[in-house]
Amino acid sequence: MERNEIAAVLAYIGRLDPRTIRTGTGEARDQIAQWQELLDDVPFATDHGWDVREAIRSHVLDSPYPILPVDVARKWRAHRRDRLDRHTDPTPAADPDDPAAWRAELLRSRNAVAAGLAAPSTHQQITSGGRSRDIEERLREIGSCIPPAVRAELTRYRPTRAAREAAGTSGVPDALSVRCEWCHAPAGAPCRQRRTSPDGTARGNAVRATPHPSRIDLAIARLDRQHSA
Repeated sequence: MERNEIAAVLAYIGRLDPRTIRTGTGEARDQIAQWQELLDDVPFATDHGWDVREAIRSHVLDSPYPILPVDVARKWRAHRRDRLDRHTDPTPAADPDDPAAWRAELLRSRNAVAAGLAAPSTHQQITSGGRSRDIEERLREIGSCIPPAVRAELTRYRPTRAAREAAGTSGVPDALSVRCEWCHAPAGAPCRQRRTSPDGTARGNAVRATPHPSRIDLAIARLDRQHSA
C-alpha cells in the first residue's frame, strides 16, 4: 500500500477503534511509517475477494485488542495462501520444448492469482487448446480410440451398447434413441420384459436382449420424418 492508502486505513481504524488514534504529529507520522513498512506488499483491495477494510472490521469484531499492522499482514498472507491452495496450474500456451518460457508463464499465472489480479483456476486442465492436430488425424484414421479386438471382446459385457453401435454403422435406425411406448423404457435405456397379470397390472422387470417391435417401428418413423424434413 502507498502512504496515502495507509493514512486512509488508519483513519478507518480510528473510526472503529478510537484507542488506535495518535493525536501528536510525530506519533501519527511514525505510525504511518511503521504500517507502511509492514504492509508494503499488502494491497488495499483486489478484484477477487480481498479488501483490507473487511480484514480490519473482522479483527475489531473478534478481538478485544487493538489491531496491529502484523494482524493485517497475516490475514493477507492467509488469504493469498488459500487462493494458491485452490489454484490448479493451467497448461501454459508456451512451447513445452522451451522450458524457460514454460516456467515463466506458470509463474506469471501463479503471481497473478496470489496478488488477487486473477481468480484461481480450480479445474485441472490436461490440455490448453483441445486435442492436438495429430491426435485428431489419428482418430479419424482408426475411427475409434478403442482397438477393434478390444471392442469385440467387450461386446458380451455390454450388449445394449454393442447393438446401438452396430445399428449406427449399418444404417439401421437406433431403436433406443426413442422412448418405448410398450414397456416405458426411456430413451437410451434397454427395453424390459413386461407381462400382464390376470388382474391387469404389469409385471416383470428383466432386460430384453432386443427392443420391442413397436419401439423399432417408432424409431424408423422418426428417421423417416427427419429425412423428409
